[in-house]
Amino acid sequence: MNFDAHGDIWTDVTHHYLNGESDIFRKYHYDRFKKGQIEGGIFVIWNDPPFDKDPLKRTHQMMAAISHEEPDCADILKICRSYEDMVTARKEGKMYTFIGLEGLKSVGEDVDMIEEFYNFGARHASLTWNEENPLATGALGTPERGLTDLGRRAVRKIEDLGMILDVSHLNDTSFWDLLDAASGPVVATHSNCRALCDQRRNLTDDQLKALAETGGMVGLNSFNEFVHPDIHKQTVENLVKHLVHMVEIMGIDHVGFGFDFCEYLCGDTLDSFSSQENPYTIGLEDCSQVPNVIAEMKRVGFNDEEIEKISHKNWHNLIHKVMK
Repeated sequence: MNFDAHGDIWTDVTHHYLNGESDIFRKYHYDRFKKGQIEGGIFVIWNDPPFDKDPLKRTHQMMAAISHEEPDCADILKICRSYEDMVTARKEGKMYTFIGLEGLKSVGEDVDMIEEFYNFGARHASLTWNEENPLATGALGTPERGLTDLGRRAVRKIEDLGMILDVSHLNDTSFWDLLDAASGPVVATHSNCRALCDQRRNLTDDQLKALAETGGMVGLNSFNEFVHPDIHKQTVENLVKHLVHMVEIMGIDHVGFGFDFCEYLCGDTLDSFSSQENPYTIGLEDCSQVPNVIAEMKRVGFNDEEIEKISHKNWHNLIHKVMK
């Protein structure tokens, strides 16, 4: 079975919820997850363009959509607030998800608002998406600008609450500032290797090593522009080369999946970060195709124990270590 540490399902749920629909996960997503043998993951609250102009309003809309959706899909999907919740869901044969926060633009300068989101159920947070905000600087922001004092306070609060601390989308300066401020495991839920594809959102070998030294992890990202600069080489085979490189640099215990599937996002949102007609890797068009990744892992020499670690056990161990 597979654990996907980054998905935007709540964005799609919110879209349908605001159109008056119910039981949305079952109608639009569940079958694909089952075909892909994905048993769980992290679904994030993200202030998706063009709704990022009022990020707190959008965050509260998404929280309302989640609250409306949770009882509808309770027989097939458990929203987890602890490691024990995840264990229970697996025993009951249900899918499970943790609520994440992809960026904290919505808190403005009120770092204490993170506690409101934690009390709602969030168990993961990154400081930015691609933008600059009062906490830190994203990948498309000023290269020299890093973490602010407010950002350091946010890091401490995230760690004190027992939430997964994520560096995804930070620029290099903020990345290193965050690692300096953190005291426990730090992850990049959805990033690839800059050595293989020179994108600002991908991580250097030094960054990969540093995350492993914290006891953290990196999740392999299926977004095609992070796989290879040549559109014709954005394939599962080349995606798995990133996985091989991560393992060589970090060790087998620090690598997992964070696929960031986004084929279901609407045009305006997708256009805000994708420069190609399609956002997916060839052979991995959506989450139903994850078995193609496992098959390629076997082909290049990963054994069953290594595949189990990367596919779900490493993330489970990280969750057990971090969540209080």
